Amino acid sequence: MFDDLKKQAARIGERRIETLFQDDAQRASTFSVDALGMLFDYSKTQIDAPLRDDLIAMAQRAGVAERAKAMFSGEKINETEGRAVLHTALRNLDGDAVLVDGADVMPEVLETLDRMETLAKELRGSAIKDVVNIGIGGSDLGPAMATLALAPYHDGPRCHFVSNVDGADIADTLRKCDPETTLFIVASKTFTTIETMTNARTAKAWLAAHGTSADGKFIALSSAVEKAEAFGIPADRVFGFEDWVGGRYSMWGPIGLSLMIAVGPQAFRAFLRGGQAMDRHFLNAAPEENMALMLALVGIWHNQGLGYATRAVLPYDNRLSRLPAYLQQLEMESNGKGVSMDGADLTSHSGPVVWGEPGTNGQHAFYQLIHQGTRVVPCEFMLAAAGHEEDLEHHHHLLVANCLAQSEALMRGRGLDEARSKVADKFKGDELERQARHRVFPGNRPSTTLIYPLLDPETLGKIIALYEHRVFVEGVILNINSYDQWGVELGKELATALGPMVTGEQAVEGKDGSTAQLLDYVHRNAGSQA
Repeated sequence: MFDDLKKQAARIGERRIETLFQDDAQRASTFSVDALGMLFDYSKTQIDAPLRDDLIAMAQRAGVAERAKAMFSGEKINETEGRAVLHTALRNLDGDAVLVDGADVMPEVLETLDRMETLAKELRGSAIKDVVNIGIGGSDLGPAMATLALAPYHDGPRCHFVSNVDGADIADTLRKCDPETTLFIVASKTFTTIETMTNARTAKAWLAAHGTSADGKFIALSSAVEKAEAFGIPADRVFGFEDWVGGRYSMWGPIGLSLMIAVGPQAFRAFLRGGQAMDRHFLNAAPEENMALMLALVGIWHNQGLGYATRAVLPYDNRLSRLPAYLQQLEMESNGKGVSMDGADLTSHSGPVVWGEPGTNGQHAFYQLIHQGTRVVPCEFMLAAAGHEEDLEHHHHLLVANCLAQSEALMRGRGLDEARSKVADKFKGDELERQARHRVFPGNRPSTTLIYPLLDPETLGKIIALYEHRVFVEGVILNINSYDQWGVELGKELATALGPMVTGEQAVEGKDGSTAQLLDYVHRNAGSQA
């Protein structure tokens, strides 16, 4: 499937990236995409014109453009679950009708948005000081990441996020809150997610323990209206969403309510419009000028072409500190598959391991491995041209310098001769050679940089939609379904079966020796009896 990429890899061989700049004075602009006020620079990779042509041709053979039109038009491209994939409809603020099974979904989408805005305005003008979003996975990572990212725009209640079933998560959060002025948002499409509902019941018990009524203190983001009502949440405080919105793609709608409460409806709409702008760019831009397509093709080249198994996401923007974790879920839950659309085993690896940390923190942690380790890790830098803290401009200058220096260092490296010159005044002979070798940087390590003017709501919307479409393109080329997640099910099923064994209500039977031993240890050290 990727034979052409293997041939390109053989052609390129050990060629150094920096020689491409020496041979082409226009390389930086030729191998960049400038769109929607952002610049995506992939010139510090091995991609040249013949390779880019091959990558674009591969995307065309895979039918990326046709598949994109099918997704946006409401066709059921999630074939294993028989569902449309229409998170894009949630940000289709002034677009055409979107049909699912012949019915236009946009009136309901816009009505729900209006209801969200009405409630957000009500809460922002009330005595509520703290909002606790209780969810997990896509019901947590997206709004938690975005709320932190847009901290300069907060002018509403403080927002907290509880996801882990570990009691420490909700206990530590509730210590910061006053029961009288705290609102809870319970985010679970089915209203049965065990981690979420356990935390929701704990929140209700916390209110009762402090003599505070739960009436009016809960909102549900769920399609299970009856279950929410049984919990005590009236129907007018329930915001549902259809099965064509996947969890990790859902913060554009009701799952984003906590973000809307924090920054206000106007800023939230700007966030949606940023996503909509990227949608239109993705659908209409020519291949070489299509930011999402080129971002995806760079990823395919590094993973399937060169066999690099991971990629690091490195935002030099501290308020994007949760973005690597968000993208980790978005990409690995979407494209971490082992079979193709027809159920056959994949003949090549699927998505890479995605990880990262904000710069400059990572420079004092894992960059050692990135620069001098034996494995090549493609790096994806992100940087704002300006920061929000105008009185701390010198901080931002230092941040920019560090980001640009890291991508340059990854490309250039440092040869043995230069390393020797660095320590020649301190060491001689064999010791000079030994010390110099420790200071050699191989270089020739690829990176991309996405740079944008300022991290505002609209820009954040563009960035998130950009990565959503990147996942889509890679999934189409890999011929996998990016919109199911069966891999999370088995662990859930086994955890449910293990529950009574953990509490001692049921004897430990039918478990492997390791699991039985670990349960025994828990029982002995937690004071339980099996």
